[in-house]
Order: sequence, then structure tokens, then C-alpha cells
Amino acid sequence: MRIQEAKNAKAVVVIVHGAFEHSGRYDWVVEQLVTHGYHVVYGDLPGQGENIPSKRGHIRSFQQYIETVKTWVDQAKTYELPVFLLGHSMGGLISIRFVQTMNTSLDGVILSSPAVGITSGPNKALRAIASLMNPFYPSLRVKTGIQSSAATRNEEFVAQDKDDPLFLRKVSIRWFLEFQKAAEQANKNVNHYKNIPTLMLQSGKDQLVDKDVSIDWFNKINVNEKSIHVYDELYHELLNEPEREEVMREIVQFIEGKRQRTH
Repeated sequence: MRIQEAKNAKAVVVIVHGAFEHSGRYDWVVEQLVTHGYHVVYGDLPGQGENIPSKRGHIRSFQQYIETVKTWVDQAKTYELPVFLLGHSMGGLISIRFVQTMNTSLDGVILSSPAVGITSGPNKALRAIASLMNPFYPSLRVKTGIQSSAATRNEEFVAQDKDDPLFLRKVSIRWFLEFQKAAEQANKNVNHYKNIPTLMLQSGKDQLVDKDVSIDWFNKINVNEKSIHVYDELYHELLNEPEREEVMREIVQFIEGKRQRTH
């Protein structure tokens, strides 16, 4: 767990990163949030970055992710300030499953290109064999097939990812199946999503997440205060795109509006 504190903080933001990546890729995001007066609680998810309880790219269950986020949210609540959950891609899926399954209050949820429907990557490569191999070789790892150039137009990040030793290039059979199951549960249990103010920011040129599935999921949630913005020309990683300052402004505007109304 990592914590960055702001002076005279107005709220706390819990960041949940996506698949294959790690918390270090969010330095700019954290800096911006702290500058705007928010404490930030975040970290590496199990099996990613520097949090390797067993094997890199492997989990026993998707529940490990949810329980990890629970510890981060619990830490955020110790500040007795409004708490917001910001999840990107798989981190968005984790955030959704957290809200659907955990009895924890939040002041708002921000979903960045949430992975409730997948269009590429290990999905196609593993679908036929994963279920057969899981009982015997659950930790067997296979290449993700994901290229950073499909996730962002920011050439600086694409170059960094190529040389980043913490960036996942292989995931386990079990990881793949748990990811698929969680996405299915997020859609099947859409009515279990609690009535928490939610902002969804979606890439319009997403090559990794099926934007139509995400939008359909969003339209189905029974939330009094919800809004969606599809950035038509942006790629999957909205907060790494050249236009990321515009995306950050929308996130800050959402947080400011909700924190002032709830506290």
C-alpha cells in the first residue's frame, strides 16, 4: 500500500490500477490529485508490480483483488474525509465488483474504460484451452499478447512499457479464467451495484475493452447520480493519453461536486 498526502486535504481517492500494469504508472495521476487537495491511497494488486505473494501474473481468485482494495478503502476511511474510488480497466472491473459485493459506503466511483467486456488480448488465445488446463496447471503462464501501442497514443508511455520490468507480459490460466468470470458477474449482477454516484469515462477508440458492453452496463445500473463521457478519439488508457489533463479536470470536477454535497 502506498499513501500520498495532501495539505489541508478535502477528500481521499483510492486508485485501482489495471491488468498487466502497476501503481508506478500512476505517478502523474497521483501528483495531480494531491495538488488538487486529495490524499491518495493505492498500491500494486496481487501478482502485479512488486506485490508478488506467489507467482507474477497469477492469482488464486479474483476475490484477492477485492480484498486488497478493501484494505485500501479502510485506510482511506481513517482520514474521516469523503472517499472516492478510481478504477481503470481491470481496476474498474474490480471497483464494480467491490461495490456489488462489499457493504462499504463510498462518496463516489470513477470508472475509466472499465473491463466489463474484452475485445482482445489473452481472451481469444486462451478461451479454448483455459478451462481444460486450469485443474491441472492453474499457474501456467501464457503471453498476454497486449501491446502498449494499442492502449495509448502517448509514445512516451509506449517506450517506457517496453523496458519496464514490472509490466506483465504473461498471466496464468487461473488469472484469465477469474478475470473472465468477474466480467460475467459484473454484467449478470448489474442490479447489485449500489446507489453510489458514478462517473464513467470511456475510450471511444478502445482496442482492449468493448465500449458497447461498458456503455450497456452503465445504462443498466440503478444509480440516482450517474454520468458518462465517451472520449471519441482517445485510446484505452485515458489518463495516459495526450489529452489526459482534460480527463483529469473532469475527474476533479466530479469529486468536487460530490464531496461538497455529501459533507
